[in-house]
Amino acid sequence: MSQVQTKHSQWWLTILMVVALFAVQMPASAKDAVSDAQVLDKGKWAPATYQAVNELITKHGVKSPSYNPDKKPYVVFDWDNTSIMNDTEEALFVYQINHLAYKLTPEEFGKVIRTNVPEGPFADGYKNADGKQVTLDAIATDLVSDYKFLYENYKGLKGTKSLEEVTATEPFLDFRTKLFFLYEAINETHSTSIGYPWVLYLFTNMTVDEVHKLADASNDVALGMAIQTETWTSPKALAGKAGVVTASHTTGLRLTSEVGNLMNTFRSNGIDVYVVSASLEDVVRVFATLPKYGYNLPSENVIGMRLAIENGLITNKYQANYPITVGHGKTEVIQSVLEKRYGHGPIFIAGDSNGDFEMMTEQNSVKLALVVNRVKGGKIGQQAAKAAEQLGKNNPSVVLQGRDENTGMWIPTEQTIKLGKSDPQLISK
Repeated sequence: MSQVQTKHSQWWLTILMVVALFAVQMPASAKDAVSDAQVLDKGKWAPATYQAVNELITKHGVKSPSYNPDKKPYVVFDWDNTSIMNDTEEALFVYQINHLAYKLTPEEFGKVIRTNVPEGPFADGYKNADGKQVTLDAIATDLVSDYKFLYENYKGLKGTKSLEEVTATEPFLDFRTKLFFLYEAINETHSTSIGYPWVLYLFTNMTVDEVHKLADASNDVALGMAIQTETWTSPKALAGKAGVVTASHTTGLRLTSEVGNLMNTFRSNGIDVYVVSASLEDVVRVFATLPKYGYNLPSENVIGMRLAIENGLITNKYQANYPITVGHGKTEVIQSVLEKRYGHGPIFIAGDSNGDFEMMTEQNSVKLALVVNRVKGGKIGQQAAKAAEQLGKNNPSVVLQGRDENTGMWIPTEQTIKLGKSDPQLISK
């Protein structure tokens, strides 16, 4: 054997010894974690978005040479319209209405629906059939009158009649329309930072367990419903002070298997997963943690709106010194809860709406933002446009994922098919 061959053999022997030594010294748990790390299923991902997410996992997960289990990376998902199709809190709001699932006297109900809502007329888009602006006092007065009738007649409250009998009455038809109209009017006139907590106050006097049961029932009903727009109009015979009004909402919820798989893949690769939602924390926990839905998050990894609890019962007060988890409030709760826990910020954010914009853009730690494309304008529209500009480029900072809103399922493109439409669209015009 020549001197060159001898040196070459010795060099390879040295390399093999180093590799063998590294393998011996690596803890068994670490070796198992690498070998057991789940690969993200392609599902119905947009190919470029799938590639970007996979690269993030490879770069920061257990397969990365720089991975440090003592300084684990973590990611944050919005819940409604990101992790699922449609809004679990709004679905529960409608379920409560249709089942008169309240624990309020008429007097308490009247106080709850006025909680933190400024007096006066709502925005121009919230007028009655006569073209007159609706005021808080007018619609609250009508709603209390309706609720008093329902309270005195429905056997689930203080009456003797069945739910079927009571929901066939004009007071109920007036009640459901005006309550949903009020919810939308508050959000559009006074912002979601007032409207999103407001809808939660209707849980007043319930226990957390009672809310869990309501959410579970509501989820299962909504998962079996068609996805469609449902419009309610209040009866002329009960025009009352507010007049005749109309309200529309989208029915149905859908699981998003790609998100469930992504969450499980992150965790399998040593990356912790959190949800930060603008819905009530206890409502989202039902969906995110129960095995039957497939997301499998630990209960403590779900962060959302919180109401004050007194004597074991939910109140119409927001928890003191806790951020309202919408907009910048999401960034605040990530910083105050998660950064305090980990010592650093998240590497990935997934969201769909203006309420998610700040947590996508206010944290330097975020390596990749995923926008579930709802073809919206506003701040999230800016993120979508940025993602569209980066299509086809290496190392994007923002990516888009499309879906078909008619089925509730993702489609393998960045474009989305809006509800009632057939043509896909990339960004809002």
